[in-house]
Amino acid sequence: MESLLLPFQLPFMQNAFAITAIIAVPAAILSCFLVLKGWSLIGDAISHAVLPGVVLAYVAGLPLILGAFVAGMLCALATGFVGDNSRVKPDTVMGVVFSGMFGLGVVLYTSIESDVHLDHILFGNMLGVGRGDLAVSGAIAALVAALLLLKWRDLLLHAFDPVQAQVIGLPVRALHYGLLAAVSATVVAMLSSVGIILAVGFLIAPGAIAFLLTRRFAAMMAVAVGVTLSAGTGGIWASFWLDSAPAPTIVLILTAMFLAAFAISGWRARRAMRAL
Repeated sequence: MESLLLPFQLPFMQNAFAITAIIAVPAAILSCFLVLKGWSLIGDAISHAVLPGVVLAYVAGLPLILGAFVAGMLCALATGFVGDNSRVKPDTVMGVVFSGMFGLGVVLYTSIESDVHLDHILFGNMLGVGRGDLAVSGAIAALVAALLLLKWRDLLLHAFDPVQAQVIGLPVRALHYGLLAAVSATVVAMLSSVGIILAVGFLIAPGAIAFLLTRRFAAMMAVAVGVTLSAGTGGIWASFWLDSAPAPTIVLILTAMFLAAFAISGWRARRAMRAL
C-alpha cells in the first residue's frame, strides 16, 4: 500500500495533482454547457488559436499567458461575431477562425528563433508545474467557476432556447460572449500546465459522459466534475507507474470512461424498451 501511495508523496507529483484539481471544476462545468449548445469544438478552436498570441508575447517580452489570453479572446469574439452576422453554421465558423489563427501561429513560430518548445504548448508540462502556475491557474479557475455557478440557470436557458431567454429579458448577447470568454480564460489557465490536447479533452469528454448518464443538469455538472477529478488523478497516478506522459494518459482514461458511459446508456435504453 505504501508503494502505491508513493506518487502522492513526491512534490512534483503533488503539484500535478493540485493543478488537475484546480482546473477540474470550471473545465467540467463548461464542458456541460458546450455539449448542450453543440459547441464542443470551440474549445479545440480556442486551444489552437492561442498559438500566435504566445509567439507574439514571447517576441514582445511579455508574459506568455497574457498573449494566450488576448489571442483566445480574439478567437472567441471573432467566432461569435461571424456566427451572429452570417448564414454560416457555427462549426464552419470555428473551423475557419481556428485554422486561420493556428496557421498564423505556426508561421510566426517558424520565422523566429526561440527556446519556446511547441511540445510544451501541445502536451503541457504537468510535472514541471510550479507555485506561480498554481496561483495563476487557481485565480482564473476560481473566477470562472464562481461566475458559471452564479449564472448557470440563465446559461442553461440560453443553451436550450435563446429566443425564450431573450423574451423573458435575459441579456442573451452578454451570456453568449460571456460563455465564449469563460472558455478562453479556462483554456489559458490550462495551457501552460496541461497543454492543448488535454485542454480539449477536459472541455469535451466530461460533459459528454455526464450527458449519457444523467437526466438533470445539476446532476450532470456534478458527474462531470467527478469524472474530471477521477480521470485526472487516475491518469497522473497511472503515468507514474507506466512511465508515460500524464496528459495523454488522462485522455485515454477519459476515452475509456466515455465508452463505458455509452455502453451503460445503451443498456438502459434497451432495458426501458423491454419494460414497455
